[in-house]
Amino acid sequence: MKKSMLVLALLVAVSGVHAEDTLKKIKDSGAVTMGVRESSGLSYTIGDGKYVGYHIDVCTKVLADVQKQLGLAKLDVRYQPVTSQNRIPLVLGGNVDLECGSTTNNLARQKEVAFAVTTYVEEVRIAVKANSGVTSINQLQGKTVATTTGTTSVQTLRKHERATGIDFKEVFGKDHADSFLLLESGRADAFVMDGSILAKNIATSKNPADFKIVGEVLSVEPIAIMMRKDDPAFKKAVDDSIKAQIKSGELAKTYDKWFLQPIPPAGAKIGMPVNEATKAAWANPNDKPMEEYAKK
Repeated sequence: MKKSMLVLALLVAVSGVHAEDTLKKIKDSGAVTMGVRESSGLSYTIGDGKYVGYHIDVCTKVLADVQKQLGLAKLDVRYQPVTSQNRIPLVLGGNVDLECGSTTNNLARQKEVAFAVTTYVEEVRIAVKANSGVTSINQLQGKTVATTTGTTSVQTLRKHERATGIDFKEVFGKDHADSFLLLESGRADAFVMDGSILAKNIATSKNPADFKIVGEVLSVEPIAIMMRKDDPAFKKAVDDSIKAQIKSGELAKTYDKWFLQPIPPAGAKIGMPVNEATKAAWANPNDKPMEEYAKK
């Protein structure tokens, strides 16, 4: 793992895109690269190079607005799969122009990248087998807890006041589908992650009734589209499009499509009505980090 991270760091150092004029890059090339996820709750693949989800639709509309702004007759949208580990290096290195996965906006990441206004406010939860008997954090004593490499969910769990004195083993999946498989196969007793990711993986599993989301909300985190820092013109273009989607009601309709209606590939329903924190973020569009949400 250390070697792979070193390679990514060298990639960033060599390609070194700093304060790039992304709009000019897009106009000159007629192309843009969207960072996508394989198995996130907001961005996932249905095979054959096709990516779908709430954030895919939001970003597709953003890029259509950018195309119109630049007066381009055609815009080639390329998809670059990213993971929790490599998403920031790929943005920094110029390999991804707009990361449309499920990335938490926090202060540490704001030192490296920029975020658009919040499109979804996440609640980190715990998924378990329905027959496990586990209903709370304090029942994880001696259990094996899965999470995805490159995410902060287990750290969040350990910091929770109700996890004090609880000793559990950590196992890591390379992506969210792999982490869910650890739970599904019995190699983990719980999977700690964003609620939307848990709900999506449960809804699209072979036997959704075999799993449930339980316990306390571990943290509240703003999820946003990520891009390079120090490029105010591109950030404004992205923000303006999202704000317009909010104002017109299009963003709410997109949310309804992916969280309350049948989704591909099998027509499962996630069944997560929009929460109050997300409604508040839409009512007052902003790019505040999660630390602002933690303030009492």
